[in-house]
Amino acid sequence: MSVWQTAVSTVESCLEAGITEFVVCAGARNAPLLEALARAHSAGHIRVWNHFEERSAAYFALGRIQSHGNPCAVVTTSGTAVAELLPAVIEAFYQEKPLVCITADRPPSYRGTGSPQSIDQTSLLATHAHTAGLASWNGRSPIHWNVELDESFDPAEDRFHSLTPAPPRPTPVRIDVAALARWLRRDAYQGLVVLIGDLEPLEREEVFHFCQALRAPVLADATSGLREALQALALPDGDRLLRTHPPGKILRLGGVPSGRFWRDLESLPNIDVWSVCRNGLPGLARPSNVTPGPLDRVLPALGDIDEIGDALDHFPLRARRLAVIEELLETYPDSEPGLIRSISQYISLGNSLTLGNSLPIREWNLFAQNDRPLTQVRANRGANGIDGQISTWLGESAETTHAWALLGDLTTLYDLAAPFILPQIESTGRVLAVINNHGGRIFDRLPRLNSMQPKTTEWLANPHQANLSGIAQIWNMDHLQIRTVDDLDAFNPDLPKTQLLEILPNPSQTHAFWQNWDRLAP
Repeated sequence: MSVWQTAVSTVESCLEAGITEFVVCAGARNAPLLEALARAHSAGHIRVWNHFEERSAAYFALGRIQSHGNPCAVVTTSGTAVAELLPAVIEAFYQEKPLVCITADRPPSYRGTGSPQSIDQTSLLATHAHTAGLASWNGRSPIHWNVELDESFDPAEDRFHSLTPAPPRPTPVRIDVAALARWLRRDAYQGLVVLIGDLEPLEREEVFHFCQALRAPVLADATSGLREALQALALPDGDRLLRTHPPGKILRLGGVPSGRFWRDLESLPNIDVWSVCRNGLPGLARPSNVTPGPLDRVLPALGDIDEIGDALDHFPLRARRLAVIEELLETYPDSEPGLIRSISQYISLGNSLTLGNSLPIREWNLFAQNDRPLTQVRANRGANGIDGQISTWLGESAETTHAWALLGDLTTLYDLAAPFILPQIESTGRVLAVINNHGGRIFDRLPRLNSMQPKTTEWLANPHQANLSGIAQIWNMDHLQIRTVDDLDAFNPDLPKTQLLEILPNPSQTHAFWQNWDRLAP
């Protein structure tokens, strides 16, 4: 088969598998694939985005999958370009998302020779990606397709005009809920608390009605889309409350929760934990139970749910904790939590929000407004890292006006190539809000920090003096600094191009806020 025929066949196979969206990173080696994609695009079969940096491109493709649920492919040249895909592949693996990696390669005879761009890339992604071909792919995980091509090719007539893309057909998941149903009914007197991580849009209604029927206390991450809707059942400052008043049972619904208490469960073996999640992974290293499958299928299969309620009287503590939170936010309005509360009022009027790891998502869950529901909230929680988060946001909100991201400064610095794609996407009302506290301030909250060497704490925090206005200038974004609540008066949420909103919390107010927070018992 000629180089051109191989390229055409590759694109045809993608269409037959329902893969119709591509992010391309151009190079000499993958030029035949790019030409075939260009012709398929001209025939109206596919959508194509282009990027110059492979790591950002892969995360952008992951964001596109988060947006519509269908496969999206990233197409690269050979050599280290393939290695740049690994972080996004790992994230897609744990999110159970169909990220398709199509990598051009030199012929096998070049491997091991030291010839330029001739590495062994056939199994580079194999730990976290399917590599046995489209025919055996389940459509719910990453896949790596390595295409061997000579550099020279002669484009001939193609047949894309006669092809009809097929819809993707993921392999169905078998659902068995008998053991879970028995567990829910057993030992209700021990107290059950529901922890809700990220949910797919189709799962939210079933989870909402399930929790309403159960009437048990709930900790719902913003990424569940139910944080505001379940306020009547929610435990404010729930992580600390559960540490001091631990329940006998934890039911986790959806992705791994972002709160600290989930990690504390590793050292609390007496708490019985059951997870219901799409990827079937327990999220804990210690023994626990798990029911795999989408929640919009698992929960209805349980049938009618008996009310369990608040067996350990967690609810009476709610009003006091809410009052404490409101008092601290009012006392320190220019602290980091205080500014997040104020900005959350603007974000709640937007159409979508992406939250960054590690501190922004935790502070949002604790301190953001609760009055207006915000259902379109996402975060990359598959591997809990700070890699590729701007790129993912731009991918999942590419067609959305008034899309927000709330990220940390190091997270932003980690993905500086991402805004290259801004001219290709919707930018009206788009806001990249960056909490610039000059380093990884989440490490300031580690109890063991006081016993460490000063140099160790410095390495952990990665202090910096980066001028974020320079980032806005490079990528033609508007820039506005927010140091106090009053500075928000100058903010215009309807600008026609992307804004970088640089949030600079008052350090002394932030320190005082957390000091008083730590003194208050739940």
